[in-house]
Amino acid sequence: MIYVDADACPVKPEILKVAERHGLEVTFVANSGLRPSRDPMVKNVIVSGSFDAADDWIVEHVQAGDIVVTADVPLAGRCVGKDALVTGPTGRLFDKTNIGMATAMRDLGQHLRETGESKGYNAAFSPRDRSAFLETLERLCRRAKSARGSSQESGQP
Repeated sequence: MIYVDADACPVKPEILKVAERHGLEVTFVANSGLRPSRDPMVKNVIVSGSFDAADDWIVEHVQAGDIVVTADVPLAGRCVGKDALVTGPTGRLFDKTNIGMATAMRDLGQHLRETGESKGYNAAFSPRDRSAFLETLERLCRRAKSARGSSQESGQP
């Protein structure tokens, strides 16, 4: 299963393409409207507009070995805590070895923006980012399928 923090996600078509190749279900979670899909492997979930509603929905439903796509570092941390495989839309991998540093850097950046020390401009999403994302998602899909296969062989759900 792939869960996508879909508000402002720039790689939705890429996610669908890779998921289809691997036969994985995709759930897009957003606060606002999403384009409907006729594909039975694609589900759209619209949550309330309240702060973190999409994040809370994803954390409630994600299970160990599922894939999560998000640029939201706090959401990434919550999902890593549930043993999910997490990547950002630029291909940045979040795991137990780097989520603490990612959180600290996010908090530092927020502090610098609040104090006026930084303007906080984000780099534009580039073709290189898209390529890195595709590579990372492909790797995570293989890992998720491999883990699912070995747990099914051992009788685990």
